[in-house]
Amino acid sequence: MDEKEIKILAIESSCDETAAAVVVNGRDVRSNVISTQIPLHTLYGGVVPEIASRKHTERINQVITEALKEADTTLDDLDAIAVTYGPGLVGALLVGVAEAKAIAFAKDLPLIGVHHIEGHISANYIENKDLKPPFLCLVVSGGHTHLVKVADYGVYEILGRTRDDAAGEAFDKVARAIGLGYPGGPKIEQKAKEGNPQAIAFPRPKMADDPYDFSFSGLKSAVLNYINGAKMKGESYNEADIAASFQKAVIDSLVDHAMRAIDEFGMDTFAIAGGVASNGTLRSAMEDACRKKGVKFYHPSPILCTDNAAMIGAAAYYEFLQGKRDGWDLNAVPNLKLGER
Repeated sequence: MDEKEIKILAIESSCDETAAAVVVNGRDVRSNVISTQIPLHTLYGGVVPEIASRKHTERINQVITEALKEADTTLDDLDAIAVTYGPGLVGALLVGVAEAKAIAFAKDLPLIGVHHIEGHISANYIENKDLKPPFLCLVVSGGHTHLVKVADYGVYEILGRTRDDAAGEAFDKVARAIGLGYPGGPKIEQKAKEGNPQAIAFPRPKMADDPYDFSFSGLKSAVLNYINGAKMKGESYNEADIAASFQKAVIDSLVDHAMRAIDEFGMDTFAIAGGVASNGTLRSAMEDACRKKGVKFYHPSPILCTDNAAMIGAAAYYEFLQGKRDGWDLNAVPNLKLGER
C-alpha cells in the first residue's frame, strides 16, 4: 500500500475554518494549515453563515499557498485533490468545492469529494499508525453526534445518532445561558474544573426505541429550567457547578452508549473524533471505561479533533486507492448522510 507516495492536497471549508493540507499515503501529514474565524464569530455568539462564506473566499488561496510551501511541494507534484463537500454550511462548502474543482481541472488531477464525518473518523489514522478497521468510533462535534461501526476503510454503519441537539451544540447553548460565551465547549470544560460535577442531578436521556441514539435537547432544557427557576425565586446559582454537572451528564451519556455498543458487537478497539473529542474530561472518562473492558482506545490530538484538512486528506487516500473519483458536477451537499455519494 505504501510502496508509492500518493500525495494529496486536501481542502476543508465546511464551517468556520478555512484549511488546507498536504497528506502522503493517508497518514503522513506534510502540512496542515488552518485559518480560524472564531474571534470574528465570537462577536455574534455563534457562526454567521454569510460571514463565514465571505471569509473563506478571502482566505482560501492564501491557505493553500501556505500549505504547499510548508510541505515543500507544488501543484505539479500532486496525485489528487480532495475536498469536503458535505455536510456543513452550504455557502462555506461551495467555496472549498469550487476551489478544488478549479485546481483539479487546471492540473488534470483526480478530484475526490470527502464526507466531513468520514474525515473526523480518519483523523485517528494520522497519529495512530497501528489503527486499522474494524473499530467503533464516536464522532462528537458542534453539528454531529454519531456512534459509528467502521467495518473497513470507507465502509460505515451508523449505530446511533442524535435525535435533536448535537453534543457540541448543547455545550454552546448552555455556555451562552450561563454567560460564558462562544465557543462553548472549551469554556464549559474550563469552568467545570472549578465546580462539583455531583452538585446538580441533571438527566441522562435514553431512547427507549433505540439504545444507541442520543438526545441532548432535554438535558439542555433542564439546565435552562434550573437557571430560570433560580432567577424566579431570587436565588443565586453556582455557574461552575452547573458547568461541571452538565458536562458530566453529557459525558455519562456518551460513555454509556459507547460501552453498550462495545459489549454488544464484541469490539476490541474504540476511537473518538470531532471537536468535542478534544475535551480532556471526556477523553479520560472514555479511556478509563475502555481500560476496564480491555479495549484499545484511540483519539486524535486536539488540533486534529477540530475541523482541519489533514483529516480530509487521510480519508481521501483510502478512497483514492479504491478508485473513487468525482466529476466536475461535484456539488456542496449540506445535509449529506454518511455513506452517501
